[in-house]
Amino acid sequence: MRPVLLLLLLAGCGSSLNLPALVDPAQAQRRGATEMAVKSAFPQILAEIEAGGGPALTRAMDTAGVPPGDREARTRQLQGDIALRGGNAAALVAALMLYGR
Repeated sequence: MRPVLLLLLLAGCGSSLNLPALVDPAQAQRRGATEMAVKSAFPQILAEIEAGGGPALTRAMDTAGVPPGDREARTRQLQGDIALRGGNAAALVAALMLYGR
């Protein structure tokens, strides 16, 4: 019972608490790997999004678990949202994690 209360108290302390990562270590590991893939090649990934794809974007999508059949549509979606994510690697990581499985 105490861990549940602690989680509820911590949830009010900030907006960056990632509850699925606390519950599922595999999710936390996938998120960490996706962050590394995106942040280590962020400018290149942005250029590849605008170009319609490339090796760095493919690696990031692989790491996030984006299904290969969804990638073309997701790349087009990222192209449309480039103004939202262009300066924010964390926003791109969040989008890729959302698209992944």
